[in-house]
Amino acid sequence: MKPKSSPRKVLLIASGDLRLSANQATWPAQAAMEAKLTQVFADLGYTLERAHAYQPDQKHGFIASQKEGMKIFADIDPDTPLVVAESVWQYSHHVLHGLITHRAPILTIANWSGTFPGLVGMLNLNGSLLKAGVRFSTLWSVDFTDDFFRQGLSRWLQAGLLTHPQKHVHAITEAKVPPQATRTAREIAGELQRRKAIMGVFDEGCMGMFNAIIPDHLLFSTGVYKERLSQSALYYGATQVKLKEARAVFDWLIKKGMTFHFGKNENAWYITFT
Repeated sequence: MKPKSSPRKVLLIASGDLRLSANQATWPAQAAMEAKLTQVFADLGYTLERAHAYQPDQKHGFIASQKEGMKIFADIDPDTPLVVAESVWQYSHHVLHGLITHRAPILTIANWSGTFPGLVGMLNLNGSLLKAGVRFSTLWSVDFTDDFFRQGLSRWLQAGLLTHPQKHVHAITEAKVPPQATRTAREIAGELQRRKAIMGVFDEGCMGMFNAIIPDHLLFSTGVYKERLSQSALYYGATQVKLKEARAVFDWLIKKGMTFHFGKNENAWYITFT
């Protein structure tokens, strides 16, 4: 039996990428975030302790695989409050299994930064947790010094749960849909039931996105069925496209207002729409 932890101790885990290069490149940002969080917890009278160590041979301290995450969670006291701190993109299946069975309060925290998508990674994990029926709270900040973050963290530490205002959320029954739109929707729904449709799904559940997997039995009831596609199938398909055909598609996209920004750094190219 694991020894009971101090009531003023909170554990921290950091889910990372599956790629070693990505984890190494983003680790400095994660380390800086954790240092700030440790200080904030200390200011509030709590000790924030990492549940897994920095790995000198890997040059980062992220959980980098589902198997590694399971090994780490096997030694985590399920009755100790847990923080999932994310300053980068992460693969949710690295930690989802352990969070599903964790009994103590869970808080997901992300930085609000344009450098690395910590907020995006956290929202993906939040969606997966919500779909899995896990109770959790969430907080975010630019530098973790603002009142919103500190007051929210204080409430979570005291109550084990944190809620946010939801005045912007309205029941769908309150929405007013024009009669013509309703008729069109019913016609489309009826057509799908009669003729059926195939929805191409590329790399379903990629990067541990449990929240992105549409349950087949729910989708089938609408008349839509899946054609599951893999990365290998995509690569093969790409090799079958003739240059002339690819050029025609590229020119069509340009004509429709898409702009491709190319450069020598293959990690920095991006697309804009006009």
